[in-house]
Amino acid sequence: MPRIRKLIATAFALIPLAFVFVASAAQAENRVALVVGNAGYQVGALATPANDAGLVAQTLQAAGFDVVGARDLDQDSLRRAFRDFLEKATGAGPDTVAFIYVSGYGVQLEGENYFVPVDAKIARDADVAAEAIRLSDYIRPLAALKLKASIVVLDAARVNPFAKSGPPLAGGLALAEPEPGVLIAFNAAPGTVAPEGQGPYGPYAQALAEMMREGGLPLAGVFDRARLRVNDVTKGAEVPWYASKVETSLVFFERASDAPPPAVSIEQTAAMRARPMRDLGAQDAYAAALERDTLQGYLDFLAAYPDDPMAARVHAIVAARREAITWRRTRVVDTPPAYWSYLRRYPEGPHAADAHRRLAFLAAAFEPPPSFTAIAYDLPPPPPEEIVYIRRPVLVFDDPIFGFAPPPPPPVIFLAPPPPEFVVLAPPPPPIGIFVLPMPVYRPVPVWVSPPAYVAPPPNNVIYNNVHNTVVVNNVTNTVTITNPSGQTQTVPPAVAMAPAAQPAAASPQQAAPAAAPAPAAPQAASAPAAPAAAPSLAPSLPPSVAQKAATLQTQVPQGGAQPSAPGSAATQPPQPGQPLPGMKGQPLPSPTSTPATPTTPSAAITPGTSTPAPGSAKPATAPSQGPAAKPTTPSAAITPATPSPAPAGSAKPATSPAQTPAATPTTPSAAIAPATSTPAPAGRAKRKTSPSQTPAAKLSPTTPSAAVTPAVPSSVPGAAVKPATPPPQTPAAKPSAPTTPSAAITPGTQLPANKPATPAPQVPAAKSATPSALPAPAKPVIASPSPPPAGVAKPATPSPHIPAASPVAPAPAKPVAPAAAAASPPPAAAPKVAPPQPKGCPPGKAMAVVNGQPVCK
Repeated sequence: MPRIRKLIATAFALIPLAFVFVASAAQAENRVALVVGNAGYQVGALATPANDAGLVAQTLQAAGFDVVGARDLDQDSLRRAFRDFLEKATGAGPDTVAFIYVSGYGVQLEGENYFVPVDAKIARDADVAAEAIRLSDYIRPLAALKLKASIVVLDAARVNPFAKSGPPLAGGLALAEPEPGVLIAFNAAPGTVAPEGQGPYGPYAQALAEMMREGGLPLAGVFDRARLRVNDVTKGAEVPWYASKVETSLVFFERASDAPPPAVSIEQTAAMRARPMRDLGAQDAYAAALERDTLQGYLDFLAAYPDDPMAARVHAIVAARREAITWRRTRVVDTPPAYWSYLRRYPEGPHAADAHRRLAFLAAAFEPPPSFTAIAYDLPPPPPEEIVYIRRPVLVFDDPIFGFAPPPPPPVIFLAPPPPEFVVLAPPPPPIGIFVLPMPVYRPVPVWVSPPAYVAPPPNNVIYNNVHNTVVVNNVTNTVTITNPSGQTQTVPPAVAMAPAAQPAAASPQQAAPAAAPAPAAPQAASAPAAPAAAPSLAPSLPPSVAQKAATLQTQVPQGGAQPSAPGSAATQPPQPGQPLPGMKGQPLPSPTSTPATPTTPSAAITPGTSTPAPGSAKPATAPSQGPAAKPTTPSAAITPATPSPAPAGSAKPATSPAQTPAATPTTPSAAIAPATSTPAPAGRAKRKTSPSQTPAAKLSPTTPSAAVTPAVPSSVPGAAVKPATPPPQTPAAKPSAPTTPSAAITPGTQLPANKPATPAPQVPAAKSATPSALPAPAKPVIASPSPPPAGVAKPATPSPHIPAASPVAPAPAKPVAPAAAAASPPPAAAPKVAPPQPKGCPPGKAMAVVNGQPVCK
C-alpha cells in the first residue's frame, strides 16, 4: 500500500508538468515571411533591391522565419506570390508572426500605396491602378487573420520614372494608419524619397538587418535604431518611418544572461530619453527628436534650438510630416469640403492633383463655393517657411537647393557603432536561378545571441541551423561551406547543412546523392534543368506559384531541339538588370540556332550553304521529289551543301557505310548524312537543274544515325548533253582538314560539265582518314554509274531496274569522273595524278575502259 500511494502521489505531481509541456507546445511561435526584391525594371534597372531582399531574407532565416522570396516579379507573379503567402499565414495559426518585405519602386495615388512590378508601363496616373499592386488589398486580409504580429516593410520610396505625362503623382509613399496587430514601415518618411544606394546594399536594408540581429532588442527598438543608423549613414538624406499597433512583445533574437554588458545600460538610455528636449544638448536633442520621430518631438527641438544648424533640416522634416498628416485626414473624410479644405492650405501641395482627381470622381467643382464648412484639422496651417519645401516636385532631404548641413553622428547612448562585419558588406554572388534571391555570405551572430527558444524551427533552413557559423553557399557546385567559431571549415551538401550544427545529420543516400555530385561540366539531358531545384534548401524558397513558373521556364527546350545548358552557362544566366525575363511579355527564349557549348546529345552538324531545319521537323522524306534536303529524318542528321543534279526518277537508298572518309571538320559528334548519288534522268529531262533548296533527300535509315553518305556527283547522260550548273558559292572546294571527332563528315559534291576532262576531287584524300582500320577494303575504280553501289561491295553494281534511262556503258567521248563511292575508298595512297589525254580511238573489236585511272583499249 505505501508503494501504491507513492506512485499515485508521483502521478499527481507529474500532471502539472504535463500541462506545462502541452501549453508550451501549443504556444510555439511560428514565423513566416515573404521577401520580394524587384530590380530589373523595364524602364530602368535599380542597383540594390534584389541584394537588399537577399540580405533581409537571410537575417529572417537566422531568426527562425520560414522565408519565401523572389526577385524581379511581373504583375501576375507578384499577385500570385501575395496570395500564396496569405494562404500560408492562414494555415500557420494565430500564434504566428508574419513579415513582409518588398523592395523596388513604390508609388502613391489618391492616398493608396502601390508596389510596381518589373513589367509595369505607367505612362499616366490612370495606369497606376492597372499596372501596379495596391498593397492595402493584401495588408487588410493579413490584419484580418488576427495573428500575433504582422510586419509590413516597404523599401520602395524612390524617385520613380513613371507618369511623366498628365497630372503628376505625389512623391514617396502615403502616410498609412496600420490595423490592430500590424506594423507598417517605410524606408523614407511619408511624402519623401530616399536616394539610391551607392553600395551593394541600400542603407535601410543594411541597417534593418543589423538591428534585427541585436539580441533582446524589442520590435519598436529595431526600427527606431534603424532610423538613426540610416540618417547617420546617409548624412541626413534619408529618414525612415514606421507606425505600429502591435501590442505583443516581440524580439527577433534573445540575449543570453551571460552576455557582455552593453556600452550603455538600459537604465541610462531610458533616463536620457525621458528628459525634456530643452534639458539636452543640441546634438543629443537632435538624436532624441529623430528617435521619437513624432511631429511634436521635432517641434520641441525647433522650440529649444531655433538657430541650430540642424533647425533648417528639422523644418523640412516637419513640413513633410504636417502635409502628410493633413492629406491623410482629408482622404479619410473623402468629401468635397475636405478636398477644398486641403487645397486652401496647400494650393500647390504634392497632393493637389490627387485632390482634383477625387473632386472629379465626386462630380464636384475644383473651385470651392463662396462659403463651405471646412473640416477641422488637428494641426495648424503650415507657416510660410515650410511652403518652400512643399512646393518641390519630389522632396529629398539632400536636395542641393536646400544646402543643409550634415547632421552630427548620434551619441553612443542612442546608437552604438556598427559591428565590424556590418561596416562593409561584400556583395552577394549573382543568383543562378530564375527569380531566386541572391544569397550573401552569412555572417554569424555572436554566441550570446540566439533565436528565441519558443520559436518553431523552420524546415530546411541552413542559416537557422548554423546561426553561429559562417555559411558560404556555392550555387554552382550545390555545396555549403560552414566555418564554426573555432575556425574549422567543412564543405557539405545541402542535406547535411540543413541538419543542426552541433550534430550534423548524415544524409540518406537518396538525399545526399543528388547534392554530392555537382558535375556542372557534364550536363545531361535529364539532369540539366534539375540543378536549380536545390535552391530552396540553400536560398529562400520561391512562392509555390513562382516556383512553378520558374520550373516551366528553366525546363523549356529551346526551339530546334537544343537542351538546356548546365548551371552557370550562358543559357541559364539571369537576365541583365533592366531587361524582362525570358519568355515574359513577348520576349523570345534563347535562339534555337545557338550552338551549345557542351551538347548532351548528338546534334545536327549543318554545313555552309544549308538552312537550319525547321523546329520540330522530324518527318522522313516520303519521296525524293518531296523531301527537301533541309529536313533530315533523324535529329542528328547533318545536311550537306545542296549539289545541283538531274532530278532522280525514283528513290534511291544511300549507302550507309560507317567508315566513309571525312572531308570536313565536324564540331560535334554528330552524324552526317548526305544525299545519295544522283541517277541520270531520261534524255528529255537532262537539262533540268535542281536549286540548292530543292535537292531531294533520300530515304535515311534511323537505325544508323552516325553513317555518312557521300554527296551526289552528277554524271553524264547518254544521248544528251547535261547543262552544267554553277555550284553554290557558299560551298567552295576547300582543303580537307582532319576530323576532330569520330563522326562521319560530309564531302561537298563537284559539279562537272559533260564532255570535258575533270580532275579527281581533291577535297577527299584517302590518306587523312580518321579511322582507317574501320574502312572497307580498297575497291576498283568505278566508272560514273547512275546508281551508287551499296556499302562494302567492291565492284560496281548494275543499274537499278526501276530506272529506265540507266545505261551500264560509259560514253566513249567523255572522260570518266571519279564517283563519290570511289572517293570514299580508304587506300592510304597519294592523290591520283591527272590522267594524260586519252587515245583517239580503239581498234575494231576493242572497247575503251579505265584501268587505274588511265583509259585503255581492251
